[in-house]
Amino acid sequence: MAVLAAAQLLDELMGRHRNTNPNEKIKKPNWEDPEYCKYYMVKFCPHDLFVNTRADLGACPKVHDDEVKDLFEKADFSYKKSQYIEEFLRFCRHMINDVERKIQKGKQRLELMNSRPEGPPMTQAQTEKNQEQVSLLSEKITALMQEAEEAGTCGNVEQAQGLMKLCDRLKEEKDQLLKQQENSHWSMTAELAAAQEKQMEVCPVCGAFLIVGDAQQRIDDHLSGKQHVGYFKLRQAYEEMVASREKEQQEKEKRRREDREKERERSTRGGGLGSDRRDRERMERDRERDRDKDKDKDSVREKDRHRENRDEKNNRDEKNNRDEKNNRDEKNNRDEKNNRDEKNNRDEKNNRDEKNNRHEDRDRERERDRDRDQRRDRDKEREKERSDRDRERDRDRDRKHRRRSPHERSRRRSRDRR
Repeated sequence: MAVLAAAQLLDELMGRHRNTNPNEKIKKPNWEDPEYCKYYMVKFCPHDLFVNTRADLGACPKVHDDEVKDLFEKADFSYKKSQYIEEFLRFCRHMINDVERKIQKGKQRLELMNSRPEGPPMTQAQTEKNQEQVSLLSEKITALMQEAEEAGTCGNVEQAQGLMKLCDRLKEEKDQLLKQQENSHWSMTAELAAAQEKQMEVCPVCGAFLIVGDAQQRIDDHLSGKQHVGYFKLRQAYEEMVASREKEQQEKEKRRREDREKERERSTRGGGLGSDRRDRERMERDRERDRDKDKDKDSVREKDRHRENRDEKNNRDEKNNRDEKNNRDEKNNRDEKNNRDEKNNRDEKNNRDEKNNRHEDRDRERERDRDRDQRRDRDKEREKERSDRDRERDRDRDRKHRRRSPHERSRRRSRDRR
């Protein structure tokens, strides 16, 4: 793009043949060459109207030459010249139809924004009451969760599950109250936005949104902007060329009727069979010309009708595609929401199951500790009984030893000495 712009600038400053050799033969410009822009020769190039705007068509790939444009204007009317004019009008009509659809969509958008939302918003007292209910439900849910945890710790699994179910119901009520409060806030925001949008209007030329009663400086800036001026110039040129073409056709019809009347007058003055034959031939040629003209008009109408039907079909297809895309997005959002809800429910269920399993494991651990303590106590009792029996045995032995006679004790002592 930069190279093309630099080449066009050099062409304007040094001429189109700046790189030719002095001995080289220079080719004369011809407006029928395909390298020249048809739109620029007819009136102007639409690519130059919307530079650096939202409707920018980009740089024109063809050459814009004032000399070639003068040659085109001075050339006699021909079929190719009429094709150039018809192509320019077709392009202008296509762009005008696009901006008209944009204007219609803007008006529909304003009507939609100006429509009042369904259902009145919540008052301040209702909002405060709703907030109090939400806080009370939050406190109840917290208390029930603590009770369920204590019941699970004590081993009352059924009671803990019942308390968790009650917590789930209270959470659903809390979510409904929060959703009502959010919907009320959204409706109030929509009313404020609608009140602001009521002060907007659509520009009938370029389709831009304007503020009603805005400052004159901003209105002048919009009217002098490239987009507004470009569409205004496009509409004006299209209307002028269509009016001039209709005027030329009417003048041609008028001249043809006058020539026909003059020929009839000359034929009536001359008389004779030859004049009658010439009149019939002339009338036949006129009828043939009128039929050809009607065929051309019918073909042009048919092309326009086919083009309009194609544009309508494309618009319907685009609308259907947008609707299908919106439906798919809504379905995907619903599926994602359902998946999130299912995942949350599964997570809550898994958490409850894990919590119940922890309680059961804790209960089993307590049972094992209790059994271990009981076995330890029984072992201690057996050990105590065994020690008691040993002491009793020792006492009996001592008692028997004291009952022996002194003679036996001396004899045993002497035996021990040996």
